[in-house]
This record gives sequence, structure tokens and C-alpha cells, in this order.
Amino acid sequence: MPYVSIRVAGTLTKEQKQNISKGVTEVISKEANKPPEAVLIFIDEMERDNVAKSGKLLSDT
Repeated sequence: MPYVSIRVAGTLTKEQKQNISKGVTEVISKEANKPPEAVLIFIDEMERDNVAKSGKLLSDT
């Protein structure tokens, strides 16, 4: 069973999560030759205070 972990800084709407899940499932299913029912996706939303880039918290940019 393929599983995909997606981490984002900030939050996504339910519609965005649905669209991402649909698109990722289609790609994994096609490329890995697995049925869509076998694809498991985890979406983790991280607070921007907990993510840094170039030494700066994303919440400060």
C-alpha cells in the first residue's frame, strides 16, 4: 500500500485537501500501477511558527 505524507506550513481548506488528495492519488495510482483504494495520504498542517527557511521562521516573513 503506497502512502504519501504531505506537510504544509499554514492551513489548507477542505476543498484544497480534497483536490490535492485526488491529484496525488491519480499520479501514484498510475505511476505505481496500484489501485486508487490502496493509496493512503496524510496531510499535516504545521503552524508557521514551527517552520523555518533560511534561518527565519515563516511566521516572521
